[in-house]
Amino acid sequence: MADFGADIDLEAFRKEAREWLEANFPPSLKGKGSLASAEVRSNEPDLVKWRKAMGEKGWGTPTWPKEYGGGGLTPQQAKVLGQEMSKVGAFNPLMFGMGVTMIGPTILDYGTEEQKKQHIPPIVRGEVQWCVGYSEPNAGSDLASLQTRAVDAGDKWVFNGQKTWTSGAQYSDWCGLLARTDPSAKKHEGISFFLVNMKQPGIETRPIGLISGASPFCETFLTDAEAPKDALLGQLNVGWTVGKRLLQHERASQTGASMGGRPPRPLNEIAKQYIGLDDSGRLADPDFRSRLVKHEIDAKAHTLTLARAAAEAKGNNSPGNAPSVLKNSATWVAQTRAEMTLELMGHQGLGWEGEAFNEHEIESVRAWLWGKAMSIYGGSQEIQFNIVSKRILGLPDTTQST
Repeated sequence: MADFGADIDLEAFRKEAREWLEANFPPSLKGKGSLASAEVRSNEPDLVKWRKAMGEKGWGTPTWPKEYGGGGLTPQQAKVLGQEMSKVGAFNPLMFGMGVTMIGPTILDYGTEEQKKQHIPPIVRGEVQWCVGYSEPNAGSDLASLQTRAVDAGDKWVFNGQKTWTSGAQYSDWCGLLARTDPSAKKHEGISFFLVNMKQPGIETRPIGLISGASPFCETFLTDAEAPKDALLGQLNVGWTVGKRLLQHERASQTGASMGGRPPRPLNEIAKQYIGLDDSGRLADPDFRSRLVKHEIDAKAHTLTLARAAAEAKGNNSPGNAPSVLKNSATWVAQTRAEMTLELMGHQGLGWEGEAFNEHEIESVRAWLWGKAMSIYGGSQEIQFNIVSKRILGLPDTTQST
């Protein structure tokens, strides 16, 4: 029988959450969830105060173990917390950090007790920023072809190589790094996962500009960079398994799940503003009306599938394939919404800056441009389709000769 948390007094917890938010959430931050996803971590006083409060409470990582500083909440309690945060316009100031969405969960899966005690509490408190060193100039979608080397130098590891598209590398304190430790092994073998300090002379980062105006991606160069022997996460030469698990966490974080913050403005409300209503009170454009309904059905189906996958994955630490389905589904829903939003706005959906466009119109244009990257980062759309076809549907590999 499914566990719906019947033995948990959710209403008592709801009251606790409501009272705590009333006492700790700065009203000046209401509805400003975009601050949590800022390219550079803001030092706005109220945001710093809110980040510290959430970190100390452990509610920035609500379901993580209390012994490492997490909230120790059940999934049901975390859902209630998210509902109460949304009611007051609050948001999770840690929700977009790679430490929370990728590295932390992977350390909880594979880390030693010492690694958990060293790295998890600072992540929970929002004191450190993490990046992920995966893609290379000649190893993007074919990540297993990576050539960055990690050499055992007795009392330490020494790294040489280049990574690219390293999100937030220029601001990061630590990096979850995939490197080749046995060049003689098969492609997917001989790879290991390391926890590397970014604040050292052997690491250089160079931001890559994007058409959206933001530059969250970097080229990262490692020249005799170092890490202690206990920086190895998981087993030596079995880093591909650890790396796949991290990608599962990443794709799960990109499926549309969130906690708190201001929800996006409903598309039908935007449509009413720009299209208007007919004499029957319906959207005046029947074609757009039908496409809007289909989009809302797709979005609802994605949300329900996300909830089902989360329930099925409960207590399962093995890399799975559901995130590949949800990654593409989330991308489709988000990009379709962005396209439809600009279509509604007409020539007002062309604004980059200037008094002729309001704030929402400018934000929509930039979000549309940024959203194009969703089909690529975290594993391209084509790679996700390959995973679905081979590992879920069991279809043959068409690249093999017959």
